[in-house]
Amino acid sequence: MKKVFYLLGLIMSFTVFAQAKDDVKTVPSVDLNRYVGKWFEIAKYPNRFQKKCVANTSAVYTLKGNGKIEVLNSCQTKDGKMDEAKGDAKIVDKKTNAKLKVRFAPGFLSFLPMVWGDYWVIDLEPSYQYAVIGTPSRDYLWILSRTPELDEKTYQGILNRVKEQGFDPNKLEKSPQNK
Repeated sequence: MKKVFYLLGLIMSFTVFAQAKDDVKTVPSVDLNRYVGKWFEIAKYPNRFQKKCVANTSAVYTLKGNGKIEVLNSCQTKDGKMDEAKGDAKIVDKKTNAKLKVRFAPGFLSFLPMVWGDYWVIDLEPSYQYAVIGTPSRDYLWILSRTPELDEKTYQGILNRVKEQGFDPNKLEKSPQNK
């Protein structure tokens, strides 16, 4: 009998773990006209392409006439200079606009699938004051805001929701205060 309870407990724990690893869910829809503009990075999973960034990290999104979005990421480096990376985003899920692919590689390489990275909007404040961007692999995560700071209550609510999606909030590093 003990073995049956042990086995049931083991099965239930695997079920809970499997639920945490379900597919990442995006928001139901994104109005791109409201989404474009400047966003400040509040926190992120550390990644190799932002290692040189020490402060003032932001992104500006601009709708282009060809149905794509121009992305201009910028940040301050150790030497006080501003570093910029310009890229393009394309909408993958045109029904919701919540799944995009982004590339920073030169345009002539855009035919290569590996230059495009996932950019999924997984949390979005109704008046577009903050957004959370993740990837289906859960390897990347960003918290963005229209203002350089988020209040702690809002931030903690975001952490709870990303945890429900199977992301590890402990991996997030807060971005140095923006100016």
